[in-house]
Amino acid sequence: MSSSSQASQRINALLDENSFVEIGALVTARSTDFNLKQEETPSDGVVTGYGVIDGNLVYVYSQDASVLGGSIGEMHAKKIVRLYELAIKTGSPVIGLIDSAGLRLQEGADALNAFGEIYLKQVEASGVVPQITAVFGACGGGLALIPSITDFTFMEESKASLFVNSPNVLEGNYKEKLDTSSAKWQSQETGNVDVVADEASVYAQIRELVSMLPSNNEDSDNFEDCTDDLNRVCENLDGAMADPAVIAGQISDNGVFFETKRNYAKEMVTGFIRLNGATVGLVGNRTAIFDENGKEAEKFDDKLTAHACEKAADFVEFCDAFDIPVLTLTNATGFGSSKCDEKHVAKAAGKLVYALANATVPKVNVITGKAFGSAYVIMNSKAIGADVTISWPDAQIGTMDAKFAAKILCDGKDAETVAKTETEYANLQNNVRSAAARGYVDEIVEPADTRKYVVGAFEMLFTKRDERPAKKHGTV
Repeated sequence: MSSSSQASQRINALLDENSFVEIGALVTARSTDFNLKQEETPSDGVVTGYGVIDGNLVYVYSQDASVLGGSIGEMHAKKIVRLYELAIKTGSPVIGLIDSAGLRLQEGADALNAFGEIYLKQVEASGVVPQITAVFGACGGGLALIPSITDFTFMEESKASLFVNSPNVLEGNYKEKLDTSSAKWQSQETGNVDVVADEASVYAQIRELVSMLPSNNEDSDNFEDCTDDLNRVCENLDGAMADPAVIAGQISDNGVFFETKRNYAKEMVTGFIRLNGATVGLVGNRTAIFDENGKEAEKFDDKLTAHACEKAADFVEFCDAFDIPVLTLTNATGFGSSKCDEKHVAKAAGKLVYALANATVPKVNVITGKAFGSAYVIMNSKAIGADVTISWPDAQIGTMDAKFAAKILCDGKDAETVAKTETEYANLQNNVRSAAARGYVDEIVEPADTRKYVVGAFEMLFTKRDERPAKKHGTV
């Protein structure tokens, strides 16, 4: 297989069979500096066009590393910009398949300007049509901004590299010591990448994601016929309280769950489920990941870390832009208390408050475990705008754990008094019924009935309208 056909083959592997129509196949480089005139530049190193995924129109560009390393020059960029213009006009997603040496040095300022024109179109398209990037080869320097401006990023697990600065130019580092450009590092440490997989899985998962997303911000017809029982009982759902990803798969139509930013800030789960055929964004606090035998493979504190808040805030912003309802699963008792968290958590938690409070889509909160202190308020509480709050019977809502509250209230008193106060505090303050009595909880439901009640809540909220004060945009 020649590399020149690889760009086209990637597109064909992604799209429905025989659906791809190429645009701009005859475009070649215009610059003649540095003997570029002698070089053949078929399609100027990028194949662009449109096709369908499960019958849905999408625009795709695929960089061709066999033509000047897939580098971005003036005409290369113009083709991508043209694709974006069509996508914005027709209201359809853009998918970029990246494999490029970066900026075409021979074209100087023309190439730099071209880069900027791509950024501009990405920004214009942001919140209008979904943007997806898949990195199969190199994606470095200014090119690394392209996935950061898009909504979702996929990386091929072994050959792809994503970096602003090469690992070898970082002081005290070299690639063998720590490969900061690898899919593993980028997905775990930076939060830039949603999915890492082999090439075939990347195509399959992009197709799955596209089928769950609306085509644009005004697409109100993004529904599937639901073949699952709306009243289906989810037995032992409370046994999965520690991992919202498991709950997501249980309550979603036919077990569909597409998790985003899977390897980053795993103490927060974000992703898409379907409820009665409609896509819903799910956000939940995670305290454990279970292996296939049901044993705890990883454990996390029930805290809101800075990275977790940023991950959730970005996800909620996307959902709100595309009119996707949001479901939160709350089980948090406070904030991450590392030095790193203390640097960033106030700002990050503020971003999450802003994203949830600012979102005008239907918002439902299910309190599954402990909901204590400011963490409870931040995780989509009634106070910041949740439309419906549901709680499991054994959940707890309060300022803090009764044990700590009793120690503060009974400072200097004997152990018996402390124990008695702890019991009283738990019964009076941390009981979900006391929160329900004040109207902070709308329904207390058995865990097994969660699907039924959540489906019902979103059905009821389907026609929600939420007008806000006129302004250009917020600044958080």
